[in-house]
Amino acid sequence: AQIDWNIVTPEVLAELATTVNSQGVVAVCEHLDVALDSVIDKEAQLIVVLSQVRDPGNAGTIIRLADAAGADAVVLTNSSVDIYNDKTVRSTAGSLFHIPVVTGVGLSEVTELARARGLQVLAADANDDAHDLHHPWDSGLDLTARTTWVFGNEAWGMGEKDLELCDASAAVPIYGKAESLNLATAAGVCIYESARNQRM
Repeated sequence: AQIDWNIVTPEVLAELATTVNSQGVVAVCEHLDVALDSVIDKEAQLIVVLSQVRDPGNAGTIIRLADAAGADAVVLTNSSVDIYNDKTVRSTAGSLFHIPVVTGVGLSEVTELARARGLQVLAADANDDAHDLHHPWDSGLDLTARTTWVFGNEAWGMGEKDLELCDASAAVPIYGKAESLNLATAAGVCIYESARNQRM
C-alpha cells in the first residue's frame, strides 16, 4: 500500500499510544471531514447532528450508531468535541472511515440547508411540546419523511434558541423510574426509529 512504517521499542510505543494496553499499532492519518453541502443534498434521507456534544465517548458511539443505521452523514457543530480525539476515534470502532463527517459548522447553517433540501429537522428533546417517539402518528409526526435529527449537549440538552431552529421535537418515552437516558442511548432509539420507518 506504499505506507511508510517503522518498528519502535515498547517504550516509544507507550509514549505514542494513549491507552494502557494498546493494540501495538499507531498511525498518522489525514483528516476525513467533508463539506456540509456535499452531504446534505436532495438524495439524503437521514442526517445526524450533534450540537455542542462534548463527551468523546458519546460522539464516537453516535457516529457508530449512525453508520449502523445507514444514515447519510454526521454533523458536529461548533463547540462539539474534536472527532480526532483519541477516545472519539476509538469509540467509533472504525465507523469514522465509513460515514461522512462534517465539523465546525453552526446549527443555524445546518438546519437552514437541511430544510432547503427538503428534510424535516427534529430535535431530540423532552419538552412539553415534544412528540412521543413511540406514538408519532397520534400527534402528526411523520418518521417516514427525510429527516435531520439534532442532539444537544449531555448536561443541558438544547437551548430555546436551538429548539427554535428545528421544525419539531420528539422525546423517547420512559416507562420505568429512570429520570433520563444517556445521550448516545437516546440517539440510538431516535436514529433507528427513523431508519426503520423510512424502510417500511
